[in-house]
Amino acid sequence: MTQEDARRTVGYQLKRVQAALRAAMDGALRAHGLTTPQYVCLELLGQQARLSNAELARGAFVTRQSMNVVLHNLEEAGLVERPSTAPTGRALPTRLTASGERLLEAARADVMAIERRMTSGLDRAQAQILMTQLEHMSELLSE
Repeated sequence: MTQEDARRTVGYQLKRVQAALRAAMDGALRAHGLTTPQYVCLELLGQQARLSNAELARGAFVTRQSMNVVLHNLEEAGLVERPSTAPTGRALPTRLTASGERLLEAARADVMAIERRMTSGLDRAQAQILMTQLEHMSELLSE
């Protein structure tokens, strides 16, 4: 396979889109004082409070050690709260503070604008087909 052929693979194009999306998100989130992993963490907590470090790490596609750093920084900024001791087991359930909720709402608006720009060439049906295909590809690779 030549270098030109490699660029015409689905995997290469997915990685190209992912890199462009990450760069756009990093730029937009910088204005809110957030990194992309911090935003993803806030978004996950906005959808389901009291997630553990391990659950957040899986949802943000980072290691538990990296998520510890993300959570520490968010906690220092007053955006999330964690109990000092685990109510049961070892997991420290995390939740958004009121400041975290406000920042998430503002940052989400910018991220959704990026999503709309990224998919602006697709009509509703095409976007749904793409989502279904991407979900299926992910499932096939997870087997």
